[in-house]
Amino acid sequence: MKLLFIHQNYPGQYRQLVEWLAAQGEHEIVFLTQRKGVTSPPGVEVLQYQAHRKAAQDAYALSRYWEDCTGNGYGAAQACQALQTRGFNPDVIIGHVGWGELTFTKMVWPDTPVLGYFEYYFLAKGGSVGFDPEFPASPDSPFIMHARNAVNYINLETVDLGQSPTLWQRDTYPESFHSKIYTCHDGIRTDRLRPDPTASVYLDRLKRQVSREDEVFTYMARNMEPTRGFHVFMRALPRILEARPNARALIIGGNETSYGKESAAQGGYRAEMERELGNRVDWSRVHFLGRVPYADYQRVMQLSRCHIYLTVPFVLSWSLLETMSMGGTIVASDVAPVREAITHGETGLLVSFPHPEALADQVVEVLRAPAEFAHLGSAARAHVVKHYDFLTHCLPEHIRRINGLAPTARPITFP
Repeated sequence: MKLLFIHQNYPGQYRQLVEWLAAQGEHEIVFLTQRKGVTSPPGVEVLQYQAHRKAAQDAYALSRYWEDCTGNGYGAAQACQALQTRGFNPDVIIGHVGWGELTFTKMVWPDTPVLGYFEYYFLAKGGSVGFDPEFPASPDSPFIMHARNAVNYINLETVDLGQSPTLWQRDTYPESFHSKIYTCHDGIRTDRLRPDPTASVYLDRLKRQVSREDEVFTYMARNMEPTRGFHVFMRALPRILEARPNARALIIGGNETSYGKESAAQGGYRAEMERELGNRVDWSRVHFLGRVPYADYQRVMQLSRCHIYLTVPFVLSWSLLETMSMGGTIVASDVAPVREAITHGETGLLVSFPHPEALADQVVEVLRAPAEFAHLGSAARAHVVKHYDFLTHCLPEHIRRINGLAPTARPITFP
């Protein structure tokens, strides 16, 4: 089968699927992206496209996102036309609807089926905007959020089939979308992400390895920001470190902003919180690791006695499910998308967001008696293996859906 993937940040949600398809050696795979300098597996041709236009900084707020998305879409369409000119005509197009890249694909290939990734419908209420009282929504926010959904609406007609990774994410969309969207996660490689009691990482500050023998708790997010509860985590630190004098916090994440309002401070939200907490924290036991290679991230999660996952109602992070797959004991925010993956007292522990005292007390309890909570990690792994495993659960469903879109093409076979 000839497959065209389109995602501005290669490989996006398609990392596992593209890797698996390429390993089969039976299909022609092209991936369009804006990302530069990527390394792809053998059998995948990665081509860079450029957005045709970006909205100006002073663009009208209600149409700025739409302008960016149409610029992405037209740039991607031009790249599709170049592929068509050289003779590549895909059997199926697979891509993310959120940045507008699929918007004009049917104008290039009217009869080619499109499978679109519907990640999030921008909610004025019930989502990330205005959930945390510390960051209230502006009076304009509901209008701006709804205007951003223009790209969702136009792509509902563009795609032949949609995918959402979780039920909560699908249900952010109006019911009129649901009949066109199937729900199945991208998939977690539970065969690779396993518990490892021997895992260790080297900390430069200590000049030694830390392991499960050390009292380590962890926090991880792509970027340290309020949407992922970074401020709540930081405010919990003094209480945790005071109660557990041998505990160390290992923190993974960048200083940029992926979601929500950017920090006005130089150094981002990390710098803001460091100034707020001052000498209330024993900084010698707080280790900011930055963004680390995937193998190092994996080892950090495997040696953690308690992993903290915080989020407002928003897209569920892969890191939560990956840590569950590695048998982590997790304390997470009690919000709807998290409750889809974690049941309190069975596969993890949930605390109200945003309440740093409650978070700290629950983490201290786990650190004080880790053996009493070890069953949560085992149950978490079993849950992810059953419901989110890439090879046994998610991949077969994705293959079935792709094959169904192109019944006359050479099918993707699954062993």
